[in-house]
Amino acid sequence: MSDHVLVPVDGSPLSFDALRHAIREFPDASITVLHVIDLFDPGYGTATDTTYEPLLGSEEWYAQVEDHSEGVLDEASQLAADYDREVETASEIGDPARIIVDYATEEPVDHVVLGTHGRPDAERTLFGSVADAVVRQSPVPVTVVR
Repeated sequence: MSDHVLVPVDGSPLSFDALRHAIREFPDASITVLHVIDLFDPGYGTATDTTYEPLLGSEEWYAQVEDHSEGVLDEASQLAADYDREVETASEIGDPARIIVDYATEEPVDHVVLGTHGRPDAERTLFGSVADAVVRQSPVPVTVVR
């Protein structure tokens, strides 16, 4: 039985399906929802119309990305509340696969639940690149939800 489950979310439907799965399958575990802001792929898993400008120091771009991240985490918290659950939330900046694996390594996490893909056009492959890397490198068991 898991005591602390990490659920990375990127705003995609599959990431929220993964959160629902974690809530149902781990009713007694604490759940941390993690959103990773990927500076090199800012629209990953989203429908936002952002352009990549962080190297230009665009405060507006950073504010837009931070607002999006807050929105994703708020949506995850509301989804958990719909199941009478509370979740902890966290946001990080960097490469999603690396951040997820590092978080699972450094924090008291004993299971990771994530969606197979963040991109809607990725149905041709079994796993997306982030899910594949997390499955291969995670120090704890991983459940992949499709």
